[in-house]
Amino acid sequence: MRGGNVAEEFERRWGSGAKVLAGEVFRADGTVVDAATVLPAGAVVYLYRELPNEVVVPFDVPILHRDNDIVVVDKPHFLATMPRGRHVAQTVVVRLRRELDLPELSPAHRLDRLTAGVLVCTVRRDVRAAYQTMFAQGRVHKTYLAHAGVDPELTFPMTVRSRIVKRRGCLQALQEPGESNAETVIEHLGNGRYRLTPRTGRTHQLRVHMSSLGLPITGDPLYPEVVDVAVDDFSTPLRLLAHSLEFPDPISGARRRFVSARELPAD
Repeated sequence: MRGGNVAEEFERRWGSGAKVLAGEVFRADGTVVDAATVLPAGAVVYLYRELPNEVVVPFDVPILHRDNDIVVVDKPHFLATMPRGRHVAQTVVVRLRRELDLPELSPAHRLDRLTAGVLVCTVRRDVRAAYQTMFAQGRVHKTYLAHAGVDPELTFPMTVRSRIVKRRGCLQALQEPGESNAETVIEHLGNGRYRLTPRTGRTHQLRVHMSSLGLPITGDPLYPEVVDVAVDDFSTPLRLLAHSLEFPDPISGARRRFVSARELPAD
């Protein structure tokens, strides 16, 4: 950036001159950029974008476990894991960073906004990669509980394998011909309750596999058909719960197991 009136330059380039005058633009070291600041060419600055008014998700985020490396929470339905699109402040990460004063808190994995249950977050940047790699490499044993219809012609337990592809801009993930990249073990516990054990972690995998059997998960607004649901409608939660996680801790080596205290919502 050239020297001169920084506010005018920001307005010319990015329409952000008012943010400079309001003290909302910062250098990498945290110092405030004002109209008198002269920045060298290639300087990096940060500014906070305006957030739209978000619908408050009226559910708490109970903490199951907390230590110096991780925070494990029992995520509610309808609360996104991390900021994306129209969901920013109303996400697990932003809420917990504020409530626990943990500015480096990040998710070690992701749960869909509509899925409830056990979610592991890392506390510090220097341990983040170890936990995220553990999840990415499939070294975590996960079990989910779900509710769906019953088909007496299906025999359980069964293993469903398919090729699932999620394309940018498409709400649904699709099953396509080709080598399978998604595998789920499905057990029927009776009365429409199922235990799902994913052996891979494709986007919407459990929802796609249940729907492919003609047993879409109760309350699913995406499978088999997309249903338009208002963002402030919390009346029909997806009956899918990340019930437990078990893994050898990549830092301490200790065996960890965390179980949700939630129950599947009543029909």
